[in-house]
Amino acid sequence: MANQPAAAPQQRARRSLERSRPIAAALSLSGDHVNLIDQSHERCLALGLSRIDSPDFSLLGRSDMSVARERNLRLHGHAAPVMEMLYEQIVNTSNMVVLTDATGTVIHSIGDDDFLERAAKVALAPGANWSEACKGTNAVGTALVSEGPTLVHADEHFLHANHFLTCSAAPIMDPRGNILGVLDVSGDRRSYHQHTMALVKMSARMIENQWLTDHHRNAMRLHFHSKLGFIGTLMEGILAVTPEGRIVGANRSALDELGLSSSALRMQTLTSLFGTHVGALVDHFRSPLATPLALSSGPARRFHVLARFDWPVWSQVADAAAAAASTAGPATSATLASPLTPLTPLTCANAAEPAPLGLTALQTGDPEVDALLGRLQLVKDTAIPVLLCGETGTGKEWLARAIHAESLRARQPFVAVCCRSETVILHDLFQKAQRGTLFFDEIGDMPAPLQIQLLRLLDEPHATPPAIICSTQVQLRELVDVHGFRQDLYYRLNGLAVRVPALRERADVSVLARRMLDAFEGGRDVGLDDEVQSLIQGHDWPGNLRQLFNVLRTACVMAGSEGQICIEHLPEVFLDEARAARMQATGAAPTSQEDTVHKPLQELERDAIARALEESGGNISAAAKQLGVSRNTLYRRLR
Repeated sequence: MANQPAAAPQQRARRSLERSRPIAAALSLSGDHVNLIDQSHERCLALGLSRIDSPDFSLLGRSDMSVARERNLRLHGHAAPVMEMLYEQIVNTSNMVVLTDATGTVIHSIGDDDFLERAAKVALAPGANWSEACKGTNAVGTALVSEGPTLVHADEHFLHANHFLTCSAAPIMDPRGNILGVLDVSGDRRSYHQHTMALVKMSARMIENQWLTDHHRNAMRLHFHSKLGFIGTLMEGILAVTPEGRIVGANRSALDELGLSSSALRMQTLTSLFGTHVGALVDHFRSPLATPLALSSGPARRFHVLARFDWPVWSQVADAAAAAASTAGPATSATLASPLTPLTPLTCANAAEPAPLGLTALQTGDPEVDALLGRLQLVKDTAIPVLLCGETGTGKEWLARAIHAESLRARQPFVAVCCRSETVILHDLFQKAQRGTLFFDEIGDMPAPLQIQLLRLLDEPHATPPAIICSTQVQLRELVDVHGFRQDLYYRLNGLAVRVPALRERADVSVLARRMLDAFEGGRDVGLDDEVQSLIQGHDWPGNLRQLFNVLRTACVMAGSEGQICIEHLPEVFLDEARAARMQATGAAPTSQEDTVHKPLQELERDAIARALEESGGNISAAAKQLGVSRNTLYRRLR
């Protein structure tokens, strides 16, 4: 009886909805949704809009449209590929994907031909404005007002002319929380599907994440989540951090994870938020194989953090941040010490101890690798330039650091240079690397003007010149032949050229896998069952060490507390790759699903999905969270 007074207004609202909007009422939408639509209708009445009058179908003129597109060129560039991916999910369903700017003006749209003709009649085309003031209650205009994902179905549209539509829209936010535009899927109301909104929201977040990464491409980006398996998914939080440790940008997942508003987060620093500093993160994550760190934000909040950055002078940032941290007193230093012990998965037998970084520690019993290490030992303390050649992911930078660590220059700076950057000041780098090592990553990508600068600097006299190590995955000799690389610079750098073997050519794959497992499991005894062991040893590994590392790291997360990694713990993409490679090698095609590598995984996957959906009452978001996958992945598996 106590619930009746509270329930009565809801029942009256439901009866009122069924009378005024009978089509939408059949969906049994939530009370919050009904209130959102009611408030929008009230705004439309206050604006003096008529439900039965013909809406404004006019489009922007050519010059105004050009200005609008130019003003939103960056938004369009990030959104267009995502819109194509989204459209692939809804093709042939009488729907279209629409992108508007922050005023509600359509700047790009794609869709089914049969529906585009009908949509043109209500001006769902570039140049049309879909703000509430122009088109009444609709998903785009109402999302701009509410600043949240909005569904407007059939007769929920204020204008009768739009009742044939069902529309799902989500605003696109910049890293400071300002609306950039709206992503929308509109279609025939008979094509309504409850999962469309989830696809739109995920696509909007993809655009936001790309915008953040591009806008803060020169900053450090922290990818984090309370669950390790969510890093790399749309659920991960992303923070943009300056060299001084200021938080200058965040995606919506970061705000959700931290429980902070955008303005409150910008008042934080890396130290106040996670109890660490930029230099410590640079030191740990300068290796492409570094594992995520476990950092705390407050007494009860613990996150797994992965840092990415494109700075050419990492050590300079690290030194400056470390110097700033040292002035903060012993309490800060103690706070920073414990979570930042670096792990080098391929070189340490016990991750509980600091990993040795020298060449000697890299010996794993492979004859070709041992011979390579022997040649490098002979030149490690000389002025002979070293050129490391090999496929991507073979560990060329990691090998360069090992040369430096075992040389007489080990206590001096190791300065890594991203050769793709056109803003590198080479003179400053030479000054920074005096008495140490200067490493040019992917030297074949160096722009021509920088090649000239580098050649001049190499020919200049230096009191104590740095050692020069370069890496490349392309044939520099071939680049020289087509005038893509200077011949004089090629001969200047080609002192000792060594080829780093691909993983498929090495006989120590099982040893490397064991060392990786030991590293990111902190000494926990995790094994590989016979089927996984055979698969790992026989695979071609096109992504080399980096791919092996990521496959095993994911498998460890999927295995949880189990003591052994089985076939069902391996990533699905890797299993697809392994199956395709096996079929290509044998020249056979599977006659049925039972013949594929996938059989154990698919059976377990179907059971897991069914169980998760049952336990979550059919809630896709909850089921995806329980399974530890993104909603997009779960939708794909359901189809």
